[in-house]
Amino acid sequence: MELKKVALNNVHEALGAKMVPFAGYNMPVRYSSDLEEHHTVRKAVGIFDVSHMGEFMVTGPGALDLIQRVTTNDASKLTPGKIQYSCFPNQDGGIVDDLLVYCLAEEEYMLVVNASNIEKDWNWINQFNTGNVKLENISDAMSLFAVQGPKTAEALQSLTPVDLPNMVYYTFDKGTFAGVPNVIISATGYTGSGGFEIYVPNENAKEVFEKIMQAGEPYGIKPIGLGARDTLRLEMGFCLYGNDITDSTSPLEAGLGWITKFSKDFTNADNLKAQKEQGVSRKLIGFEMMEQGIPRSHYEIVNAEGATIGEVTSGTMSPSLGKGVGLGYLQTEFTAPGTDIFIKVRNKQLKAQVVKLPFYKPTV
Repeated sequence: MELKKVALNNVHEALGAKMVPFAGYNMPVRYSSDLEEHHTVRKAVGIFDVSHMGEFMVTGPGALDLIQRVTTNDASKLTPGKIQYSCFPNQDGGIVDDLLVYCLAEEEYMLVVNASNIEKDWNWINQFNTGNVKLENISDAMSLFAVQGPKTAEALQSLTPVDLPNMVYYTFDKGTFAGVPNVIISATGYTGSGGFEIYVPNENAKEVFEKIMQAGEPYGIKPIGLGARDTLRLEMGFCLYGNDITDSTSPLEAGLGWITKFSKDFTNADNLKAQKEQGVSRKLIGFEMMEQGIPRSHYEIVNAEGATIGEVTSGTMSPSLGKGVGLGYLQTEFTAPGTDIFIKVRNKQLKAQVVKLPFYKPTV
């Protein structure tokens, strides 16, 4: 199957990006080095092209009812300008995908889903659309830039009348940006260093990208690839679909009880409620390496006696902390912060410790 290309594919190649297949797209993984790009976002400002993400419009009578049916969080709490993190539960106790729900207006919502799941999610929602709610998949028409870092508001303010410094986390505004009207500017960053997401039609993408780069130049802006995106989100303990949450992990096991609201009915709610009452047998936790070593996805986690007690789902050498960190599922009795565990790296058992998330404590 041929790889899809984002609207700025040629721009990234011209900037010297190393392009790799990711979620069915040809995507920039890095421009310089993962380490340099990671620190650029932590200290200044960087721009990610995440146009591979999917966007669905859900509008008209019954829009809210449909969203309530297919997601775990309570979307009735949303008002225009607010955003909610949520997930689609499946019938088997797992997760179809995690997503963002934007309330654009009464009876008008935008769902932002993971690139690898666009078709799966689209089919999933449609099977529950018995009320003929208007659904539109605008993924191929939209570009999305995540501009992240402590200097982002200052760097971008000249491009828009929207008051960027005072925008609250998980809210958005619609306004002119870089000369383009009706741009959605949101604050839902995946890095822990502040910043904004800019949704623009593909035909305006190149012009907007160039204006962001120009405005950000005095602040040290650089294009950032997927490699640094992964280390930045992992330092915050944010889940990545396909690694930390999957079709076979429940939201309660994944620590997403806070977005699982039993005050309404949704897909598989009864089974998840029973799981909450009985307690889960495993939980997603964060851990730091106490010995030299880099934990990787699927590495075994064992106890002091060498018995398997879990598995690593994401791991890396944290550029900000200078030590190995990871996420993984553990049998519940081993999940208290401070518990010593061991990661099997090749033939060695390297000591690690369960810690409270996030690993990186942001200063913004």
